[in-house]
Amino acid sequence: MLKDLLKDHDIILASGSPRRQKFFEELEIPVTIDVRPVDEVFPEHLTEAEITDYLAALKAEAFTDLKNNEVLITSDTIVYNEGVAMGKPKDHHEAVNMIKALSGKDHEVITSVCFTTKKSQEILHHTTRVYFSKLSNEEIEYYVSNYKPFDKAGGYAIQEWIGLIGIEKIEGSYFNVVGLPTHLVYKTLKTLLKS
Repeated sequence: MLKDLLKDHDIILASGSPRRQKFFEELEIPVTIDVRPVDEVFPEHLTEAEITDYLAALKAEAFTDLKNNEVLITSDTIVYNEGVAMGKPKDHHEAVNMIKALSGKDHEVITSVCFTTKKSQEILHHTTRVYFSKLSNEEIEYYVSNYKPFDKAGGYAIQEWIGLIGIEKIEGSYFNVVGLPTHLVYKTLKTLLKS
């Protein structure tokens, strides 16, 4: 069991996301939250998982003082739609435009997770395809006004009202769309701590 392997290690989660923090709680993995400022800019030639892999690794660079028993976990999620990486919307107008761009189409949600120790680094990613039904302008405006999804990639959260009424199906991990491919995190931590 992972629980037994965690006794001699401290897990640092570099994420301010309440959803990611809750996942670790539900996985019964105790973590210390430590978020350090990073300018999340990536080279323009990168596409899809290359972007999230780069950003997850970039967030780990702020931690130069890891101890032997510490494992740092950093991650990044984007919504990838028609060759464009969508991050978090800056305001109401941008959130509305993002959801309009996703309405009636399918897109990818890509999350990368970077595991860094004093001696090694491993990055993994997972892609989930999400299919949106056609949404009316009124539905989009209602969602953005009431749920204010400004801290969410692509301007929406699958677990909220918009997901209940607008998502027809997904291919891949549901939890990845919420913010973390939990099955991969559990499996990777188990392997990492055994080695």
